[in-house]
Amino acid sequence: MPAIPSLGGLRGRGNKGAVPVRPVPVPLSAYVVDCAVYVAGERLPGRWTHVEAIKEVRKRHEGFVWIGLHEPDSQQIQGIAETFGLHELAVEDALEAHQRPKLERYDDTLFLVVKTVRYVEHESPTTANEIVETGELMVFLGRDFVITVRHGNHSGLARLRRELDEDPERLKLGPSAVVHAIADHVVDHYLDVTGRIENDIDVMEAQVFAPRSQISAEQIYLMKREVLELRRAVMPLATPVQRLAEGYTRLVPDEVRSYFRDVADHLTTVSERVAAFDELLSTLVDATVAKISLQQNTDMRKITSWAAIITIPTMIAGIYGMNFDYMPELHWKFGYPLVITVILAICLLLYRIFRKNGWL
Repeated sequence: MPAIPSLGGLRGRGNKGAVPVRPVPVPLSAYVVDCAVYVAGERLPGRWTHVEAIKEVRKRHEGFVWIGLHEPDSQQIQGIAETFGLHELAVEDALEAHQRPKLERYDDTLFLVVKTVRYVEHESPTTANEIVETGELMVFLGRDFVITVRHGNHSGLARLRRELDEDPERLKLGPSAVVHAIADHVVDHYLDVTGRIENDIDVMEAQVFAPRSQISAEQIYLMKREVLELRRAVMPLATPVQRLAEGYTRLVPDEVRSYFRDVADHLTTVSERVAAFDELLSTLVDATVAKISLQQNTDMRKITSWAAIITIPTMIAGIYGMNFDYMPELHWKFGYPLVITVILAICLLLYRIFRKNGWL
């Protein structure tokens, strides 16, 4: 198929020949990030409303529409839902930003929810308050359309859309190819985030087992909480991806299902990493608690040793402070040096005993 000319060229190409049409530029609403029509893997020029876009596709009996939305409200998405026949329950879920990853089928439409993640830069994992930031991405898949609804500022798909625009062979496979690209994009980010978290855990592990380190159990629990947030994003997604790879719906052709199997393999790798992180952090918590207990025992032995040493001069001074008239060596001129010598000798003996036993 030859390249489609820009504005003023051919916008319609049906079965009976080309229909010369000049698309009218329509300003996109603030919540509509992009609205595009793809035919034979090529993006048609011009700016489209959702009504014009789906009419163009259905008039041609080929191609599909890809609409990207960012945090729309119920009133803003209503027109799109009516035009594309989206189920009201799926629309309701798409408006709420705290959904669990899932895959649901409504008549001839699939509704997929995935969690996006972003690694938050920080100076040290032992001082950071946040390491993983999550967002959400909802995808409606139909026979001739795909609609993405994003929640969060880090889950943009502009770069992915540009990559797909430059790869018409993938887009020829239809809207399910876009769903695969989105799933692959999200899981690749999972791999990147887990790799960087692994480096943070390595740093934390080195500090836990380093002598005289100051890391606390609270810092490890913070990392464990961030890993738990990542786990909530990764683990539930395994079932939806596996269902898409196994032929859950006719909306995903065999050519695309094979790609979903690759995504499922990557997701399994991520899941194994996250599970290993959780186990390792639990081990580090136990090691930190044991280290703290050992340090407390060491401190208590030191305190006990010095208390025992101090007891000797306290006891002798207490005896000679009773003020009786008749006490041994009370009026002897060498009595005071003798008492001081005895005190020092006993204290030195105790110190050497405690030192030999590792208490001091």
